[in-house]
Amino acid sequence: MIPTAVVRNAWYVAGLADDFPKEKLTGQVIAKRPMVIWRTKDGEVVAYDDRCSHKRFPLSKGRLMPDGTLECAYHGLRYDTSGKCVMIPSHPTGPISPQAKVIGFPVVEQDGLVWVWPGDMELSKTRKPPRLPECKDAKWEAIPIGPMKVPANYLLLVENLLDITHFYPLHDGNIGDLASSSIPIELEEGEVDGNKYVMTIRKTKGYTQPPYYVDWFHYPVVDRYHTHCMMSPAATRVVLRNQPPGTPLERMGEREYPGSLDFEHGERGYVLVHFHTPVDETNHVWRVMVCSPTEHMSHGDPKKSAAKRIAEMFPAVAAEDEWALEQQQQMFVYPDEGYCEVFLKPDLALRRARKIFADLVREQETPVPAQAAE
Repeated sequence: MIPTAVVRNAWYVAGLADDFPKEKLTGQVIAKRPMVIWRTKDGEVVAYDDRCSHKRFPLSKGRLMPDGTLECAYHGLRYDTSGKCVMIPSHPTGPISPQAKVIGFPVVEQDGLVWVWPGDMELSKTRKPPRLPECKDAKWEAIPIGPMKVPANYLLLVENLLDITHFYPLHDGNIGDLASSSIPIELEEGEVDGNKYVMTIRKTKGYTQPPYYVDWFHYPVVDRYHTHCMMSPAATRVVLRNQPPGTPLERMGEREYPGSLDFEHGERGYVLVHFHTPVDETNHVWRVMVCSPTEHMSHGDPKKSAAKRIAEMFPAVAAEDEWALEQQQQMFVYPDEGYCEVFLKPDLALRRARKIFADLVREQETPVPAQAAE
């Protein structure tokens, strides 16, 4: 049975840095936490509970005042950037209860992305958002796709991304074919910056590429190195490297996470970073960052860069995945009576990912022991 709880003790992408101009309120739900997010006058992105402490009215429907406070649109309570209520119109001179406040959420802005931590604040100090330099490196062109709202548990997307055996038949004719299902799989696990990761590695020589890959990367037959790495519950990084057959491929066997960003010796390919941000148990937001070296042009349209061409064509692939995830999710409403889930040999990475998620759910459900009185 797939875990259905939502992991809160993780850094999740709320959006691109450019999605948060100064003094514009944005309302989101991340891991079942309603949040109001904005960039202050000083340029800092902040996130708070989106419910006014008075009547639960969404603060994201309010407005920012000239002094930087956030005013609720219902009764006019105002909150400063510490989350404390500092003004109540109906009590202009009376004391304000210390309970009149909204909690804040840790925020990190890096690599052109805004990350928010919806869980235990103390644990946020033990983990860091994954580093994704290709999203901001001048040598790379990075183009965002999404956000896409998917009515399915986000672990289903993680499993989908770790498993390219679904490329046939789901993506047959664009990025998939029958031969891709039998490429041997290697597995790597580890931990970086407090985040446990699992990565699949697929190496093959003399592979005849499906149509989309020829369109994007020129070569019809290649030696290929393909990795899919669940970096954290929030992000999966896919690296694809192609070279003409017989070219020395020095990176065969080299780790891609953290890995070199250099594409050399005629290599062509991409880095696709998938961000899977849970809304609740049955909904998530999916974003993709398409990254490819700036000098690489596409074969299908030589006037367009590889990154632009991929960004144009990839939504058709994503739509097939969205359809599959929605169909899967609908089957979880039925009891498991008489049903037995079968795992195949290529599913080992999926099972490892499930364990990582299950361990994180247990972590947040385990009460923190109270400190003994001195």
